[in-house]
Amino acid sequence: MATILERYVESHPGSQRLHARASGLFPNGVTHDMRHTSPFPLYVQGAAGSRKTDVDGSEIIDYVMGHGALLTGHQHPDIVAAVTAQAQRGTHYGASHELEIRWGELVHRLVPSAEKLRFTSSGTEATMMALRLARAFTGREKVLRLYDNFHGWNDSVTGQPAPEETVPRAPGLPRGFLDASIVIPQNDIAALERTLREDGGQIAALIFEGTGAHWGTNPIDLDYVRRARALTAQLGVVLIFDEVITGFRVAPGGAQEAYGITPDMTTMAKILAGGLPGGSVAGRADILDQIAIPDGATRANAGGARIAHPGTFNANPLSSAAGSACMALIADGGHQQRAAASAAALARALNGVFRNESVAGCVYGVSSMLHVAIGMEEQPPDGYSWGFTALPVQPPRVSSATEGALRLGMLNEGADLMASGMMVSSAHTQDDTDRTVEAFRRTLRAMKTESLL
Repeated sequence: MATILERYVESHPGSQRLHARASGLFPNGVTHDMRHTSPFPLYVQGAAGSRKTDVDGSEIIDYVMGHGALLTGHQHPDIVAAVTAQAQRGTHYGASHELEIRWGELVHRLVPSAEKLRFTSSGTEATMMALRLARAFTGREKVLRLYDNFHGWNDSVTGQPAPEETVPRAPGLPRGFLDASIVIPQNDIAALERTLREDGGQIAALIFEGTGAHWGTNPIDLDYVRRARALTAQLGVVLIFDEVITGFRVAPGGAQEAYGITPDMTTMAKILAGGLPGGSVAGRADILDQIAIPDGATRANAGGARIAHPGTFNANPLSSAAGSACMALIADGGHQQRAAASAAALARALNGVFRNESVAGCVYGVSSMLHVAIGMEEQPPDGYSWGFTALPVQPPRVSSATEGALRLGMLNEGADLMASGMMVSSAHTQDDTDRTVEAFRRTLRAMKTESLL
């Protein structure tokens, strides 16, 4: 009987050939860290709805969904029509245009913290600008972060020691950036209070992911968020919600709407631009207006107090078209509700497979974001979610061989996971759920056969 790896190689000759070409061009032959897959990644040639087709002609249920950007699924007709129409009018004017206003108005209406906003080309850029604004606004330099929360790859949020380490993992990062960053455990209210009380006079901003580390792999506790809001307001520290992933997914207004807690600033991307490149930093007008050129001045003589913000593709017409079409689609919450309902049903069914196959493991999530925790004995009381609370126990670490086998095994069976997670869209159907459950069952059995569980 062929192993999981042997089946994958045999079933994906086209992907293997393309990867051989790519290996001489790109590090590891890929253009995004998450696409690195051993022995080679999947290459896709088309997608529609909840599924994509690889270069060997296999149809695959997609749970990567553009790294979380596609809440409404691939090729939603409204977004396709908007982009197609705009492409025929021009892809880049190098000028202001009405669509950027429409896009901004929709974000302003949906996101509670968005008194004013500025578009960027990515979530990383949005986070970089938010932290610069916070430092300028407060006159302080340090950034307070939570362990394992991800905010893109800009220098202000890169590099942190693991709990058992003393040296940050940050090759290529100047020491000054590390010294300007404080990293504390998530959900530890005592550590949060102690750090803010002792170092608050040096801290410009506290930033964390809307639902906790790695889009809720380690969920953030709502009481922790409440305390963070109260303390930062009291001490003049700018509170930033990183909603690059959670924005418009957890609710039309993001995690902040679901929590009923408004941060000072918010960073967004992914769903914001309807599947095209685009990000935004939004927040209090007095903070965002540091970008503004004073009345009577020009860009050239605005003075040193202003924060400059160029960006060739900021609010470009194509992204504005896709983004405004997407914002209009998801404004009433219907797509979020359908995606979340599908995710809940899928998680409960997958947890049933874990039990029936006598494999220790758990699938849990928030909204339409799921995580597969192999080896975790405890399952949510409702079979799906613990809500906005910390996990009762931390999932055990598993080997890279086990994680890799899960991903390849599911691909062999026609489903693509986002590492060990799943992004569910409003386009996913009951048939997708049924097929995914059977794919999961067969994958677990194959992993047991190979003594990987």
